[in-house]
Amino acid sequence: MTESTALPGEHRTTLLRGGEVHSPADPFATAMVVERGHVAWVGSEGAADAFAAGVDEIVDLDGALVTPAFTDAHVHTTATGLALTGLDLSGAVSLADALARLRAYSAGHPRDQVLLGHGWDAARWPERRHPTRAELDGAAGGRPLYLTRIDVHSAVVTTALLDRVPQVAALRGHHPDGPLTDAAHHAVRAAAYAAVTPGQREAAQRAALERAASLGIGTVHECAGPEISSEDDLTGLLSLAAAGPGPRVVGYWAEQVTDAKGARRVRELGALGAAGDLFVDGSLGSHTACLHHPYADAGHTGVAHIDADAVAAHVAVCTEEGLQAGFHAIGDAALTAVVEGVRAAADTVGLARVRAARHRVEHAEMLTSGHVAAFAELGLTASVQPAFDAFWGGDEGMYAERLGVDRARTLNPYAALLRAGVPLALGSDAPVTPLDPWGAVRAAAFHRTPEHRISVRAAFTAHTRGGWRATGRDDAGVLVPGAPADYAVWRTGELIVQAPDDRVARWSTDPRSGTPGLPDLTPGTELPVCLRTVVAGQTIWTNGM
Repeated sequence: MTESTALPGEHRTTLLRGGEVHSPADPFATAMVVERGHVAWVGSEGAADAFAAGVDEIVDLDGALVTPAFTDAHVHTTATGLALTGLDLSGAVSLADALARLRAYSAGHPRDQVLLGHGWDAARWPERRHPTRAELDGAAGGRPLYLTRIDVHSAVVTTALLDRVPQVAALRGHHPDGPLTDAAHHAVRAAAYAAVTPGQREAAQRAALERAASLGIGTVHECAGPEISSEDDLTGLLSLAAAGPGPRVVGYWAEQVTDAKGARRVRELGALGAAGDLFVDGSLGSHTACLHHPYADAGHTGVAHIDADAVAAHVAVCTEEGLQAGFHAIGDAALTAVVEGVRAAADTVGLARVRAARHRVEHAEMLTSGHVAAFAELGLTASVQPAFDAFWGGDEGMYAERLGVDRARTLNPYAALLRAGVPLALGSDAPVTPLDPWGAVRAAAFHRTPEHRISVRAAFTAHTRGGWRATGRDDAGVLVPGAPADYAVWRTGELIVQAPDDRVARWSTDPRSGTPGLPDLTPGTELPVCLRTVVAGQTIWTNGM
C-alpha cells in the first residue's frame, strides 16, 4: 500500500490517496498531502496526480477513511496500563467469578509485593454485594491486595494491605468490612502504589499509550494529582511521551492553587493546568457524589470535598496566573458549588478573563438547566464520558438505582449543553471505562435518554477538535491545510450523515448535502478498525498498513 523514498523517522512529505478524507475544507476529498508534520493540502483524486512526483511517500488508502486522530480528554494512564497488564475484573459476571479470577491471578504472580486489580462492579453481579475482607484474604492467599471498584472512587482491600496503613481506621471513609472511600481510600491507594516499581510503572504507561494509539487516539489528557497518582508518575509519563513515538500527552495536575508560587509549581511539573480530578465530590456508584437530596438507596447526600469558596479562590488565582483551572464534579450539589465558585471568581477578576481561560469541569453529569446556562455564561468546558451512560444509564441501570428513575433521566444532557453553546470534550476516564473512541461517539449519539442524544457528527467533533479546544488550541483536531497532521486511517463500511432523532432523517447519502460522511454507528453495527495512527506526521501505530 505504501511507496517510500525517505528514511524512517524523517519528516516526509506524504500523499494519501484513493480513500475518503474527512475534512471540512472539501467534503468530497479523497486525497491529502502531509508535509513537515502538518496538513498541506486536501482535495480530489485527480488533483492528487500533480503532487505524486514530489513526495517521499505515497499511501494507497484502498478505500479507507482518514479522519483526525481522536483526543481522549480524561485518562489515568498508569492506572489504565496497570488494568491492562494486571487483574481486570470488568468482565467478571459474578462475585464468585471475581474471586476465582483473583485466586488465579495471585497464583500466577507470586513475586508481586502488592496485588493490584480493578473493575469490580457489584451492581452487575447476581449476588448484588461486594466481596468481604475474609473472602479477599482467602482468595489472595493472605497477601496485600488493592482492588478498585469500576469508578475508582472506592476499593476493597485485604488485611495484609491494611496492616501497612496502621492509621487507616481513624480516617474518613473507613468501613470495617466494606469498600473504603475518601481519605481512607487515598491512604491505602498510596500504600499500594508505593509498591509499584519504576519499571512496572513505565511498562504500564507504555501499554496504555500503545492501546490508545491502536484505537486511533493521537492525544490523551492525563488527569493526575496528589490524591490520584504522584508527581513522579506525571513527570515520568510526560518524559516518556516526549521521547516518542506515541500519542501526545497533555498533563493536568489536580491540586488547589492558592498563590503564584503554587501556580509556578504546577507549570514546573509540566502540567497545562491545575485541573482534572480536583475533587469537589466523588462518584454515584460509590455513593460519594454530592447531591442536593439523598440517594434513593442510601440515607445521605454523598461527600463534599471542597466548597464554593475554595472553588472561587482556586479559579481566581489560576485566572490571574494564566493557568487553566478545573474540577471533578458529578452530583448536582457539587456542580452548584462549582458554578457558584466560578461566578464569584468572575466577579473578582472579570468575566471576560474567566471565559478566556477555558476552565473545565470533568464528568458534569447531574446538570440542571441552571447549571447548563451557567456553564455557557462562564465559558466552562464540559469534559464528559458518554460511556458512563452506556454502562450505567437507563431506567434499569445503576444510576436509576442510586437516584430513582426520574433523577437518573436528567444525567448527561449532551443535547442541552450543545444547544446552550457549551464546549464539549469527550473522553473515557480510563480505566473507569475502556479506551474506545468510536464507542464513546456511539454512546453520545444513542444516549439511553433520547432527549439527550446528539448527532454522530457533533459527538465526533467533540472527541477530536473538542479535546484540542479544551487545551486552548483552535487550530487542531481537523484536517485542513496548516493543521497538525494528527490523523487515523480506518477500515469501515459505508459513510453516512447520521442524526440522533427519529423525527428527522437518520442518515443521508445525498452528496448535495455537502457534509462529510462518517461511519454508521447504529447499535449492533461493527465499529471502524484502525489501520494506522499518525501524530505530527509520524506513524505511531500501524496494523499492516
